[in-house]
Amino acid sequence: FTVESANDLAVLLRAGALPADLTIVEERTVGPSLGSDSIEAGQFASIIAGFLVVGFMLFAYGRLGLIANIALLANVALIIAVLSVLGATLTLPGIAGIVLTMGMAVDSNVIIFERVREENRQGRSIVQSMDSGFRQALATVVDANVTTLIAAVILFFLGSGPIKGFAVTLAIGIVTTVFTAFTLTRWLVAFWLRRQRPKAMPNGVVRLVPDDTRVPFMAFRKYAFTLSLLLSIASAALFFTVGMNYGIDFRGGSSIEVQAKGQQADIGDIRERLTGLELGDVQVQEFGSTRDVLIRIGTQGGGDIAEQSAVAKVRSALETDYEFRRIEVVGPTVSSELAFNGTMGVLASLLAMLVYIWIRFEWQFGLGAIISTLHDVILMVGFYVVAGIEFNLTSIAAILTIVGYSINDTVVVYDRVRENLRRYKRMPIAELLDLSMNQTLARTVMTGVTTLFALAALSIWGGEVIQSFTVAMIFGILVGTYSSIFVAGPLLILFKLRPGALSPEEAAAAKEPPAHQAF
Repeated sequence: FTVESANDLAVLLRAGALPADLTIVEERTVGPSLGSDSIEAGQFASIIAGFLVVGFMLFAYGRLGLIANIALLANVALIIAVLSVLGATLTLPGIAGIVLTMGMAVDSNVIIFERVREENRQGRSIVQSMDSGFRQALATVVDANVTTLIAAVILFFLGSGPIKGFAVTLAIGIVTTVFTAFTLTRWLVAFWLRRQRPKAMPNGVVRLVPDDTRVPFMAFRKYAFTLSLLLSIASAALFFTVGMNYGIDFRGGSSIEVQAKGQQADIGDIRERLTGLELGDVQVQEFGSTRDVLIRIGTQGGGDIAEQSAVAKVRSALETDYEFRRIEVVGPTVSSELAFNGTMGVLASLLAMLVYIWIRFEWQFGLGAIISTLHDVILMVGFYVVAGIEFNLTSIAAILTIVGYSINDTVVVYDRVRENLRRYKRMPIAELLDLSMNQTLARTVMTGVTTLFALAALSIWGGEVIQSFTVAMIFGILVGTYSSIFVAGPLLILFKLRPGALSPEEAAAAKEPPAHQAF
């Protein structure tokens, strides 16, 4: 410092403020009561989801389900430990990411255990089946989880605020899931085999999908294509005519959640108080309980400063009778950036997944996976329009998560198709696809059920703030499972994928299917 600069700094400090004008372009405030309520709701939903997933795995796999549950508990502990080391702030979408991970974490174990059962049905001993099952499932688990990880990474870099928290927990959960599946789960299985020396494969109480199913999926492909095409056209038409219920993240404006200090909120009285403030488009609606009210204020003409002034007017009009639990203010500049980043996030994730699958498989597989995933995105957009659910930043997170889940499901099926292409050179492609989908059907159903259990718990007990997110996710899981079978598979027939396209080395190594496996 020089004497002059030190004097200037001293003057500024004594003045109490730096000579800089501050314009708030985006602000999100959560009151202490809402914060504690959200934490309690998230914890309770997580506990319920955990019990549902753990109980289902025990019923479905018996001893192996117990091993999967131990790995699941270790997985959740690792996620919390990594978040603690990183010093990450756990938001409500972050809790949703952990709960979703609980549902998807068993997927790797399901893939492994179903492959072990398949190897055992072919006459191998338990030890041989375990060894072969882990080895054969490795590539499938890695490919399936890497595609979901791509969505999480892109979501982190292009998202903002709480969505980054969701992406962080989801990405950490994917890494810890693969790690525990091929280290802890394998070690526990080896320990169990040495200690118990079982003579037969353990079975659970229930078996959702019978062994050796022979469902002719490809026989329904024309009907499925027609249904998917009609629904996609209808979704696009609704999007351009009716339009989506965009939240303030994309339109700009203010969203205020208040809670009556008395027994019940008076919606009519609130509207009457706000009408005289001349704030333009104001929407007032009940939000959750009869005491909670959600107020939406449209974008103010005076720019970002006018948005803050509007919130101040609402506060002065209501604060005597209502507690302000949550305030979100998004200016017009930020809203346009959020809309652009959200759109680019979806497109970038699809492009990155296309490149990865193209490298790992063939162009037909990559194109088929992306078309089926686009189908899921379009139907989710249609669902948002029909249901009237507010489309905001968490909606982008929901869509990108479904993109990852759908690709995950499709890759598992495609990986088995690729394996069967090498084994059965002369089998017609439609029959080969039926064989592959029946071989992976148990895994598809089991993973879908466990994920739906976790999401259902989050939807029912996770609180009003996150409910729209989880409802959209449930719809996306159902659509993603459908498209993996009835859209992604038949597309390979449309793209002229044939076993004859194998390399000479693969063709020489190919063999005919056993009689009991032919369709």
